[in-house]
Amino acid sequence: METIVSIKPLFAVLVSAVGALIIIGTGKKPNLRESWSIIAGVLKLVIVLSMIPAVVYDKKTISYSLFNILPGIEIAFRVDAFGLLFAMGASILWIATSFYSIGYMRSTKEHSQTRYFSCFAVALSATIGVAFSANLFTMFLFYEVLTIITYPLVAHKGTPEAKVGGRKYAIYLLGAAKAFLIAAIILTYNLTGTLEFSKDGIFPAIVQSVNPELLYIIFVLFLFGFAKSAVMPFHSWLPAAMVAPTPVSALLHAVAVVKTGVFAILRIILFVFGSDLMMDIGVDVFVITFASFTIIAASLIALSRDNLKARLAFSTISQLSYIILGVALLTPSGMVGGIIHITNHAFSKITLFFCAGSIYVSSHKTEVSQLSGIGKKMPWTMAAFAIATLSMIGIPPVSGFITKWYLVIGSLERHSLVVLIVLLVSSFLNAAYFVPILYKAFFSKENSNSEHIDSYDDEGLKENPFLVVPLTITAIMSVILGLYPDFIVQLAEMVIK
Repeated sequence: METIVSIKPLFAVLVSAVGALIIIGTGKKPNLRESWSIIAGVLKLVIVLSMIPAVVYDKKTISYSLFNILPGIEIAFRVDAFGLLFAMGASILWIATSFYSIGYMRSTKEHSQTRYFSCFAVALSATIGVAFSANLFTMFLFYEVLTIITYPLVAHKGTPEAKVGGRKYAIYLLGAAKAFLIAAIILTYNLTGTLEFSKDGIFPAIVQSVNPELLYIIFVLFLFGFAKSAVMPFHSWLPAAMVAPTPVSALLHAVAVVKTGVFAILRIILFVFGSDLMMDIGVDVFVITFASFTIIAASLIALSRDNLKARLAFSTISQLSYIILGVALLTPSGMVGGIIHITNHAFSKITLFFCAGSIYVSSHKTEVSQLSGIGKKMPWTMAAFAIATLSMIGIPPVSGFITKWYLVIGSLERHSLVVLIVLLVSSFLNAAYFVPILYKAFFSKENSNSEHIDSYDDEGLKENPFLVVPLTITAIMSVILGLYPDFIVQLAEMVIK
């Protein structure tokens, strides 16, 4: 594949970092500060979209190298179909979340809003840095920056609970990176002499001279080192991080943070080990086993959670492993299903978190048991919630159906009855923990004698338009991606060819 040199990838990374500096400089003028957040988001999206013709239609990669550190180790960027797919989703949803954040942060009168918006901007720079990394070293640097810069967002509220959640977040993610990820990267460099991603993988070229058991161990180190993917048992940080303001939960824990984890693991599978080597050393079975267990176990835990954000958090843990499972099947349809779920899940899950925030801002309700009759008071919010729920379950015409269709076909291509059963059972569990929310909202009577302090007898309850507009748009996007999936499927097919 032909490579062209362009500074666009660097600009895409830097634009929101520069935006963060301007946000800090205009912090005393909220309207101006938040305008810059949106302007930076739009500029980032324009730069990312400008690379589509070269990557998608001309079948080229775009690269830009900053400098070498050691032979085979450099800070460099490369835009391929996989990175472009991830970057487009993150860029579009940053704009939606910026609008949503304005309404949410002002309505709840949150403190330190300048810090919030500036950290958000740097987090998006780090996310695009991961998406466009040309090698393991560059990806590791931005991966760690993302962990550090999102800590203030997780612990934003400053309460004892927020501090505990932030501490757990940092310990899990930084600890896993130090304990497993650095070791895996060092071993990879020592064995191959390079950290550069390759279409055929790094290890296949030297596989004859390396013990297969060592390669197996290295992969396991990568899998658990990228703990942002929330594969069990390294998942507890994600529910703990739900103490953050809802926009943080929405973008960082439905799109940016968790998706960098699964994106990085997919990079390892496809561009470090390669499909053939994964199957030769048998590590694909290990990944399928852990991903399948995570899908079912997290869904069962979600069933037991009354707190809405906690239920969404465990749903996220389950859904992330669909991505890993699909690619670990190493079949064409399975890999396409896993890759497109990065985008499909992002739009649907961010809608669910937006809805949870809208409910909280308007009614201060946080528990599923408190939601009786709220569909009549908040029709736009709950209609969007219903659309995103259909996507999570896998019902057409919403985007989640496309994912599950490819995953089911992938399981049949692999002749794996176990994976097929996991997919069917998990879809049933998805329905079991989401449908009761919709039933309560639309068909259950209001809690006039609720055990909770407030009930829905307040006729003044209204939806906040600053929150409703973004969640409506993301819900509509989930339907559009379900009706017209060709473009993201094309990008996914380019990744695996």
